[in-house]
Amino acid sequence: MKESDNQMPYAYFDNAATTFPKPEPVYQAMDSFYRTCGVNVGRGQYSLASKAAKLQSETRRLLANLFHAPTATVVFQSSATESMNCVLRGIDWAADMCVYISPFEHNAVLRTLHYLEKLHHFQILELSVDKDSLTYNIPKIQEQFATTPPSVVVVSHASNVCGVVAPLSEIFPSAKKYAAITIADMAQTAGLIDINLQESCADFIIFAGHKTLYGPLGIAGFITNTPSMINPFLYGGTGVDSANLDMPSSAPERFEAGSPNIMAIAGLHASLVWINEIGISAIAEQEERNKRMLLQILKQHPSFKPILSQGYQTGVISCCFDNYSPDNIGNVLSTHDIAVRTGLHCAPRAHQFLGTSPAGTIRFSISYFTNESDFATLSKTLDYIEENA
Repeated sequence: MKESDNQMPYAYFDNAATTFPKPEPVYQAMDSFYRTCGVNVGRGQYSLASKAAKLQSETRRLLANLFHAPTATVVFQSSATESMNCVLRGIDWAADMCVYISPFEHNAVLRTLHYLEKLHHFQILELSVDKDSLTYNIPKIQEQFATTPPSVVVVSHASNVCGVVAPLSEIFPSAKKYAAITIADMAQTAGLIDINLQESCADFIIFAGHKTLYGPLGIAGFITNTPSMINPFLYGGTGVDSANLDMPSSAPERFEAGSPNIMAIAGLHASLVWINEIGISAIAEQEERNKRMLLQILKQHPSFKPILSQGYQTGVISCCFDNYSPDNIGNVLSTHDIAVRTGLHCAPRAHQFLGTSPAGTIRFSISYFTNESDFATLSKTLDYIEENA
């Protein structure tokens, strides 16, 4: 039995929103931290403050090494949405700029760019993706870049709606031929898919601690080798250079106004140690086995229509159901103690592309800890739904 095997009284298939349960060391680390060292970082010279600062520094080191970028800057913030705002709103925008996005972007990208486009009147274009195979068309993307050169390229590494994985190592090098700023939203893949920051040609990688990094809510951020590309988004105290009314010139301090969520950092530290012990490849292999099991169950129930890619797809599978809305099916699943998400999943453009707007989909998403009991409950409940539909 795997550590932290799910003993919950319901089957959890909403891991794309947040992985649950977490590895046992995450719970222990967070409880222990607040009982023994629940103090602020950078606001004192006493031993407990130094201990907290060391924990924060070590967590940065673990994250940098996770992306094979030991000298990179790791910035901590409260959510991937805040981090995306920090990066996008920190760019010096101009009306002659062009931004490329994928069809699968989350509202963290869409709403932020919509706001900025109204201010600066730049152009937003969509990367070419084949609707039948749900794969990125690299030759067409290269043609797009040659016709209208990119200034910024923002790509969701894996769709939170249907798990489609973008080939960053092909898209970003093509964008770099035009000196574009490249931003990867890895909220769904950090800790699951092994990415080298430099080799991917990503200027900024956004991560969310509470998803595939198996940490708690309340901690996220971005990692970069080029912090000078953007300006600060939030202003305030940082614990350093306090006499200066400008934000510090050094990174990550320049982007970390306010007190950090040090307890969440303690939990993230524990999850990163756990990932290193298990290994990204082993975690990915277990998730792949769980994805195959999920698909096997869904294919045994023909009323459920999964959206599948011919390319690599994570364990985030959206479905439609004949003659019933996603919300109707979600309510039935909930009464049978199965947790899923239904609707638009904060990614309306993806549903327009997939033809599932405005109702959205039923989204099943697995994790490393999804177990046989979860699958048995799901299979039995899908039998019930089909028999009574």
